Amino acid sequence: MSDFHEAAKDGLYAADLEAVLRQVGAERYHNRHPLHHRMTGGGMSRGELQAWALNRYCYQAMIPRKDAIILARATDPAFRAAWRKRIEDHDGEDGWSGGIARWLYLATSLGLDAEAVKSETLALPATRFAVGAYFSFCASATLLEAVASSLTELFSPVIIGERVPAMLAKYEYITEDTLAYFSRRPEQASRDSDFALAYVLKHADTPERQQAAIDALVLKCDILWAMLDALQHAYGEAGNIPPGAFRPEQSS
Repeated sequence: MSDFHEAAKDGLYAADLEAVLRQVGAERYHNRHPLHHRMTGGGMSRGELQAWALNRYCYQAMIPRKDAIILARATDPAFRAAWRKRIEDHDGEDGWSGGIARWLYLATSLGLDAEAVKSETLALPATRFAVGAYFSFCASATLLEAVASSLTELFSPVIIGERVPAMLAKYEYITEDTLAYFSRRPEQASRDSDFALAYVLKHADTPERQQAAIDALVLKCDILWAMLDALQHAYGEAGNIPPGAFRPEQSS
């Protein structure tokens, strides 16, 4: 596995920087995680899928808040006009008809209680820490770093393309309606990642800024990976569910 922490030491042309960013995803995005492979292989129980949906909700619900932080820090009106579409995608026109609502529907379709999911109180401590770490990073890092961290969306269509057909084929209780959240995401993610990538390639104009952008994407990949590590540790074969966290029998 490559070490990306000195990738831009001598400076990179834009095409080379893009190649490094894409390599980060190829090596570190969470479609390589064993839990994802177990999911697409049909090896997860209904309780494990419930735990995945419940914990991932914490991340989904944080995204528009994170994007609002980025929006508030941007001085370019054109940037703000493009970036606010992300918030609209997640919140919908009325605050509760966008991607977050569709993710909640996914969770309730798996048998979870909507209020329990929205409360986030049953999420793993590691999930809450990871989500909080990402929000804090986007609030405190440079605007370039915050934008670069969103470039995991470059790889989102790949994981959705692996996940959706496999889940429909392997889990008889999952339908296209259950997975409606994913129907719009590839188009949205491609639009958003095109914009973010162009911004990063333009503004990462020194070796130091290039390295900061690369490191930000590595960090984001690490956060997503750590969330799946926590799920596997708690709900996989080891079954080390921490006190107060969701237990599959709670939903039955």
